[in-house]
Amino acid sequence: MNTKLIFTKGNAKLQDVWTFSLPAGHTCPGARECMARVDRETGKLTDGKHAQFRCFAASMEARMPSVRKSRWNNFDLLRGRSQADMVKTLSESIPASAKLIRVHVSGDFFNAEYFRAWMQVASQRPEVTFYAYTKSVKIWVDNKNLVPPNFKLTASHGGTHDHLIDRYLLKYALVVFSVEQAKALGLEIDHDDSHAYGSDRPFALLLHGTQPKGSESAKALSALKSQGFTGYSKKHEPVT
Repeated sequence: MNTKLIFTKGNAKLQDVWTFSLPAGHTCPGARECMARVDRETGKLTDGKHAQFRCFAASMEARMPSVRKSRWNNFDLLRGRSQADMVKTLSESIPASAKLIRVHVSGDFFNAEYFRAWMQVASQRPEVTFYAYTKSVKIWVDNKNLVPPNFKLTASHGGTHDHLIDRYLLKYALVVFSVEQAKALGLEIDHDDSHAYGSDRPFALLLHGTQPKGSESAKALSALKSQGFTGYSKKHEPVT
């Protein structure tokens, strides 16, 4: 096991962003509609009983053992630790050149101490912009006063505490199955996370990744592909 947390440079969608991840599902206490977990050893993927679409991050872990290993390494270095210890570990692991960090391409704030640790780290690094999507909405609300200006949070719809999003007027993101659905809801589609870290308005995210065969999400993804969307890459973006 690595003794330092693993941060990676973003993919085609997040080219200028450093990213940090934890195991999908296993660290997502608020997940519901996208819940999926991958067995640490076997790589077997299991969808949650309320899942309406499959978590893209879980699909990656199922296909790529090296990705699964790096995310569990990060989790092993953080879980069961005090807030102070987590702050120290996170601070010492952030790349020196990082100016924009997405916290959790995979995973979420798995408990309140971990959430507060990230807020403390961000407070100590005002020159860096941090951002995260989260279904741990109750943890966010309970610690709202600790969120510094340079940590941009977006509530991810489809979790167990969605009712708190409207109650506390939280910025949110909603996964949509089509461009038309986003337009009907009056939501712009974010293709590069710029809405997540650079706007205070709610927005939509297009469904992507591998979906269960025969499911409504699989049919929707097939329709998106017929419109020219093959996922997030340098050459292909969704038709808008």
